[in-house]
Amino acid sequence: MTNPLAAALADYPWDALQAAKKRAAEHPGGIVDLSIGTPVDDTPATAVEALAAAGNSPGYPTVAGPPELRSAIAGYLRRRASATVDPDAVLPTIGSKEFVAWLPTQLALGPGDVVVIPQAAYPTYAAGATIAGCRVVATDDPDALEDLRPKLVWLNSPSNPTGRIFEVEELRYRVQRARSLGAVVASDECYLEFAWEAPAISVLDPRVCGGDHTGLLAVHSLSKIANLAGYRAGFVGGDPQLIAELTMIRRHAGMIISRPVQQAMIALLGTDEHIEQQRERYRTRRELLRPALQRAGFTVDHSEGSLYLWVTDADGDCWKTVDRLAEIGLLVGPGAFYGENCADHVRVALTATDERVQAAVERLSAL
Repeated sequence: MTNPLAAALADYPWDALQAAKKRAAEHPGGIVDLSIGTPVDDTPATAVEALAAAGNSPGYPTVAGPPELRSAIAGYLRRRASATVDPDAVLPTIGSKEFVAWLPTQLALGPGDVVVIPQAAYPTYAAGATIAGCRVVATDDPDALEDLRPKLVWLNSPSNPTGRIFEVEELRYRVQRARSLGAVVASDECYLEFAWEAPAISVLDPRVCGGDHTGLLAVHSLSKIANLAGYRAGFVGGDPQLIAELTMIRRHAGMIISRPVQQAMIALLGTDEHIEQQRERYRTRRELLRPALQRAGFTVDHSEGSLYLWVTDADGDCWKTVDRLAEIGLLVGPGAFYGENCADHVRVALTATDERVQAAVERLSAL
């Protein structure tokens, strides 16, 4: 491979699951795929209707979106994240993954700059830093930042993959330490709505940041809260200057959500009913899967929030666990995908239909 960047990113983690996926699919009852957190429930009718109504969109949309969209985003953050954000300090994104992957580049980071990610982390944090040529350091110690002098610090609560939730004091301290060193703090809050055992807090909440959003970016997605993964719809809010700069860069790069998708976002962000319905679906599935795993001899660590259960067993080898579960038709994500110290766990997603979750419960009872 002649492209050094392509070579650095060549190993896409999920490709390593193909053998286990094939084995799980051979189960007489079919595969129960609990590996990737892709939504399976219907997209709310309000989004489908808004998308269709805006289907005749011959002109170019804007990167920042219309005022109605920015107001809808600001309204959502006020209602659901206790964050007062000016509509001009938000930005719609083409899903959250592209924003995560391109943020270091769009912050003009490069060789010699340090990007800090959690020890157990969504792989795209590191991929984005690699694309920009940055040095990636995985640490959960906020006091380690003093020596690292990072330019960008990623936070994620509730966590993907562990489901860990930071308490207010802990999150406040992490934000203070990073900002005192001049780092941008990017908080992945895509699972903020899915806090099961403790409240989840945004970095934009005044209890965390004192009402000052300087250096802060909160990243959100409609994929999980509204089953909009196929639409590619997300948004970020926070520091007005950072948002303005990112908007300008994205205007030059043509990174724009389609107008029909913008209209679907407006329709969804103006109401909370679909969010509560989806929360209850995932809560019900979690209440079935968690005890079933425990009865089968697995230990569930953290998992206070998010759409995943962070699971280990006596072997403490994620690949053995993947193979063991594939034999009964269950596909899960190996912890090794998420960090050097995660190879003793697997990630079990709640994103399967009620019927498939019930099938998983029945198969686990036979272990």
